[in-house]
Amino acid sequence: MKNKSADLTEGPLLGKLIVYTIPIILTGVLQLLFNAADLVVVGRYCGSVSVAAVGACGAVINLLVNLFIGLSVGAGVTVAHGIGAGKDEDVRRTVHTAMPLSAICGFFLTVAGIVGAGFILRLMGTPDDVIGLSTVYMRLYFAGMTASMIYNFGAAILRAAGDTRSPLLFLMAAGVVNVILNLFFVIVLKMNVAGVALATTISQIISAALIIMALMKREDSCKLRLNELKIYKRQLVRIIQIGFPAGIQGSLFSISNVIIQSSVNSFGSMVMSGNAAAMNIEGFVYISMNSVSQSALNFAGQNHGAGKFDRIKKVFAYCLGLATAAGLSLGGLAVIFSKPLLSIYITDSPESIKYGVIRLTYICLPYFLCGIMDVATGMLRGIGSSIAPMVITVAGVCGFRIIWIYTVFMIPEYHKVQTLYLSYTISWLATFLIELVVFMIMLRHMEKNSCAAIQ
Repeated sequence: MKNKSADLTEGPLLGKLIVYTIPIILTGVLQLLFNAADLVVVGRYCGSVSVAAVGACGAVINLLVNLFIGLSVGAGVTVAHGIGAGKDEDVRRTVHTAMPLSAICGFFLTVAGIVGAGFILRLMGTPDDVIGLSTVYMRLYFAGMTASMIYNFGAAILRAAGDTRSPLLFLMAAGVVNVILNLFFVIVLKMNVAGVALATTISQIISAALIIMALMKREDSCKLRLNELKIYKRQLVRIIQIGFPAGIQGSLFSISNVIIQSSVNSFGSMVMSGNAAAMNIEGFVYISMNSVSQSALNFAGQNHGAGKFDRIKKVFAYCLGLATAAGLSLGGLAVIFSKPLLSIYITDSPESIKYGVIRLTYICLPYFLCGIMDVATGMLRGIGSSIAPMVITVAGVCGFRIIWIYTVFMIPEYHKVQTLYLSYTISWLATFLIELVVFMIMLRHMEKNSCAAIQ
């Protein structure tokens, strides 16, 4: 029935996984296309320095935002557990706790981003020819952060209920507005990076409004009633228990990327420009794999609530296969067509394109390792464990990369961007192997406890 929660605990698994995942992939691809439009517009009409200015903000934005995105993951998992266990009242209270929480998180981010933009960018060693534009872009981007948080929390709730189509449609509508405003603000009003940031903020407000309307129109326990908005203590604690470690993981993950971005900045604006364009391209590969990990999280969440451990194992196996296939195929295509793809973003600097090709080669060929690592993380969170993936990722990804930068990268003959990029591959593989072992141990423990409770 329309607007009813989908049951992810029954029926043919692989087909249901694919149908569920495709809208998530399309949502992510659309989001990246609209983000790419920012870079393409400023690259073609403002130059490579403007591309570098936008790219320099990416790691900083992720650093500040990921902590609160983690809480949206906690909300989604809590809703999925409630749906799987048939606890409608728990689901209702989680929804009405999550939405005001999203607004509070967004307001905090807006203040932090606007006030701290210049300081953080200077701390990262952003070059003088870039920092002015980067500061303007970042402040305007964060002006729309409350709307962005409302969308992300709402989308997490809808996906936990089995609806991956609505977030796709809402993003599509907001994204079209974003592209139109990009062109108008940059080409007609000559606003440079301020134009694309303002366009993004307006589109985020549209997507937030649409997600609220969708939740208010539902007919199940996920229905949002504005007069019932309230922070319920038990649901808040559960969201934080799952989401806060996920957010800490994301933020610490971003710290390593900020340090890497700072190292990239040390090579100058040409390397920064190529790196920014390449990151945008590889994002299309990443989003396809990360979408599988989101499916793993919600399928594991509902089946954990229903106590179906054998189905959880099958979810894990299928998702590993899907992420590997997506990473190898799309990553290979990104490398094969690297130069023409980079030329879409950069039209005035062959040197920047050269450095973009280097990044794509080192990152995209082994990118499937990142995909299966994310699937393992999603499965652990889906069965209610958020501390374990946080600790493993912090050590295996963040810790390793930071140590790598301050040891291997500092050796004169290895002080080059290729050395920076190599740290990604090693950290992905090591982290996945550890998460795989931990997942199997935890699931076996849960099965034993379940059997003991039945007896």
